[in-house]
Amino acid sequence: MYLKTALRSLASYALLFALSLPSLALANGNQSIESFTTAKRLLLQQVYAEPSTRKTLYCEAKFDENKNVTLNSGFATGKYLNRLRRYEAEHVVPAENFGRNFTEWREGHPKCVNSKGKAYKGRRCAEKTNAEYRLMQADMYNLYPAIGAVNAARSNYNFTMLSTQQSSFGSCDMRIENRKVQPPESSRGPIARSYLYMDATYSRFTMSSSQRKLMQAWDKLHPVSPLECQRATLIAQTQQNNNPILASRCINLEN
Repeated sequence: MYLKTALRSLASYALLFALSLPSLALANGNQSIESFTTAKRLLLQQVYAEPSTRKTLYCEAKFDENKNVTLNSGFATGKYLNRLRRYEAEHVVPAENFGRNFTEWREGHPKCVNSKGKAYKGRRCAEKTNAEYRLMQADMYNLYPAIGAVNAARSNYNFTMLSTQQSSFGSCDMRIENRKVQPPESSRGPIARSYLYMDATYSRFTMSSSQRKLMQAWDKLHPVSPLECQRATLIAQTQQNNNPILASRCINLEN
């Protein structure tokens, strides 16, 4: 009961903190962390500093400060075994989903030439040459801990419902088929609010009508938790921008 009360207090603080930020920060997404490497480090060290918060998004597996994952009983996979016990930071909205809207991703850039004189494009080029892309890529509201093997299997596939498909990871009910993914129920709310945040914040990312309806449904069916609000507070403190989607949900949680 004490933990729940404390986390709800943090949720209230999240909105007060957001309202105290400069108006420019409120109107934009991440404006302070341009390095994906830095974002991953801060996520682990500051957002998931407390052991009680360290669980992966999809499978709720515990991890430690050294990125070691403890797999839950019954977890099973025959793929990506070299990443099986590795903590990784997962883009809930895949980088490609917004990256392909950058010219540097699609077509390249004069600066994107390797040591052998060969031009390249894609994520590597966008990251090298476009600050707006780097800020989107490093936005911690869109980054969640994941088991490396699950992150690899999810790839950049869109989320959907696959009711007849069996779990791809044993006791972790993550289902993948034909480049589509059905995540476990416990992760659907945070996934939805990550998509809604990115859609509301960045003009470079838009959802299809069907995807938006799914995310809106998951948002309603799987309400925000105190821990999700605590996470948002810590990200706001670190990244210095408000998440309007979570701010409104977390205040409703307090009420």
